[in-house]
Amino acid sequence: MKSLTIVGAGWAGLAAAVAATQTGWQVTLYEATSLLGGRARSLAQRFTNQALDNGQHVLIGAYRDTLALMRTVGLDPQQLLHRLPLDLRFADGQGLHLPDWPMPLNLLAGMARAQGWQLQDKASLIQACWRWQRAGFTCNPAWTVAQLGDDAGVSQRVMQQLIEPLCLSALNTPLDQASACVFLRVLHDALLGGPGSADLLLPRVDLGGLLPDACLSWLQAHGAHVHLNQRIQASTLEELQPSENTTLLLACPAWEAARLTANLAPAWAASCAGLTHAAIATVYLHCTDAGYTGLTRPMVALHSGPQAPAQFVFDRGALNHQAGLLAAVVSACTATRDEVTPQVQAQVQQQLGLKQLHVVQTVVEKRATLACTPMLVRPEAFIAPRLWACGDYISGPYPSTLEGAVRSGQQVVAQLSQMADRQGLG
Repeated sequence: MKSLTIVGAGWAGLAAAVAATQTGWQVTLYEATSLLGGRARSLAQRFTNQALDNGQHVLIGAYRDTLALMRTVGLDPQQLLHRLPLDLRFADGQGLHLPDWPMPLNLLAGMARAQGWQLQDKASLIQACWRWQRAGFTCNPAWTVAQLGDDAGVSQRVMQQLIEPLCLSALNTPLDQASACVFLRVLHDALLGGPGSADLLLPRVDLGGLLPDACLSWLQAHGAHVHLNQRIQASTLEELQPSENTTLLLACPAWEAARLTANLAPAWAASCAGLTHAAIATVYLHCTDAGYTGLTRPMVALHSGPQAPAQFVFDRGALNHQAGLLAAVVSACTATRDEVTPQVQAQVQQQLGLKQLHVVQTVVEKRATLACTPMLVRPEAFIAPRLWACGDYISGPYPSTLEGAVRSGQQVVAQLSQMADRQGLG
């Protein structure tokens, strides 16, 4: 019987474990901590009896494989995710908001109605979208997103209020450093991926309840062996492959994979160790203003700058039943926790007109995602015979997103299954 041992129970490892179990592999899964989900997990800390998360995450309608995985393990995405047509408006109403219409009518209507945009702003975006579509959503691989906007003649207002927040949300990399090719690929899938592809999907539950907990229950019910609180050492890797029919899949972060393979595959390990990562900070704030009943929308864009680093704020009361709780997100964060917390607190107070905001917790994921720069060379999934890797850092078309992680895990299992079938190990 085919046997697959997976090290790491983040979203890539869980996706691989479910896919392998479905195709008849005997799966054993090891996780170094007691919490599943990797960089998208719940925390032990709670607010109004609901768990906080290690970061506020947003999915989009184009995340087909993630949504399908949720259904596979018995979850209903419609119940767990609040679907919102793309809405990047600020508290004052300025910015882009797409109506719930078919593409491209929704995009044209959204641009026509965008408050605070001049005619030349709207015309520049229409022209840019036409040029990008005509070019097949491809460009010079060496370009940054800033260069892409300059080449297409996108106005400064559109760059600030649309392109920059989209880039930071999807790639977690500043405009002048982010890969234009990857940005266009995400934009293509969102705009041309079918009805609802550009919709924002905001979690109504903590991240554990969004997928990892159900994956654990599904795997255990289908015969997989899951071991929590077991950190694997490089010296014990060979013990995880007791026979020729056992394949080892590293679904841990890039730096952990580098540690484990430093002696087995030094060149591959070096490529992992050389990757640059970017941080994301989430500042949880509790509003106690008299009469406060929540924000006007579940997600509100923020005007950001050097002293106002957050790009979005989320109403956790409307989404997660945590009344009064706000989550402000700082993508591509370069400040320390002590620096970013008071800046975000003051920013949210000023821009949302709130007075009594108390800091609940600030979570800084220092290596949240890859720095998605132009012409980035990412490690391949194959490491050595019977030794593979998956994760959002592995070579692929997507940046470090949940969808990228899920697809990576599923694609590796598909490759391994094809190889096993050819070798008669089914």
